[in-house]
Amino acid sequence: IGEQVLLKCSFKSSSPITERLMVDWTYRPLTDGPMETIFHYQSVPYPATVGKFKGRISWMGNVARGDASIAIQSPTMSDNGTFICSVKNPPDV
Repeated sequence: IGEQVLLKCSFKSSSPITERLMVDWTYRPLTDGPMETIFHYQSVPYPATVGKFKGRISWMGNVARGDASIAIQSPTMSDNGTFICSVKNPPDV
């Protein structure tokens, strides 16, 4: 609580990494609330501009190394939930 937390995500792809590679991070709260996209990456990072994580997510990944990790600043107990990392590298799904 209160410190930066790193959410690790690694991937492998049978296709070369190109600018078409996309990373989506989604979040579902413990209390069965709706899922929300909290981070998107396609060539450059697009942190959420709305929602509880606005202004608190940093891109820590390096897609050339198969890393799609993010960091969350100042986490609280209310941030507890399920975080899902999804990587698509067309044509590899």
